[in-house]
Amino acid sequence: EVQLAESGGGLVQAGGSLRLSCVASGFDKDDYTIGWFRQGPGNEREGIACISGSDGTGFYADSMKGRFTVSSDNAKNTVYLQMHSLVVEDTAVYYCALDPRVCPVVLGTTPIPWHYLEHWGQGTLVTVSS
Repeated sequence: EVQLAESGGGLVQAGGSLRLSCVASGFDKDDYTIGWFRQGPGNEREGIACISGSDGTGFYADSMKGRFTVSSDNAKNTVYLQMHSLVVEDTAVYYCALDPRVCPVVLGTTPIPWHYLEHWGQGTLVTVSS
């Protein structure tokens, strides 16, 4: 059974940094793609970045480029999202998702909406204060 668990959220002041973790189990470590999404109050869930576990290549939604970095550590079954220069508008629940289609969803190159993706974690709340 595939399971995903996000952690690392919390309260941070604007301008600060935070690193989120997504620990996965029950999947093929040699062939996977994991994406990061977020959903703020009253907003639709939006893609941030995705990464291929086979080669570590990361991709980013255009609106998310610059402040966020996705990386992976296969030995720890973990994908990270490093966030810098946080602003209040970054306040959201952050989710990771495991699905072969996650990168096209993040990049907006497919009509498939985010809720068609198969495996999700429960999310971790990031609150940015001014």
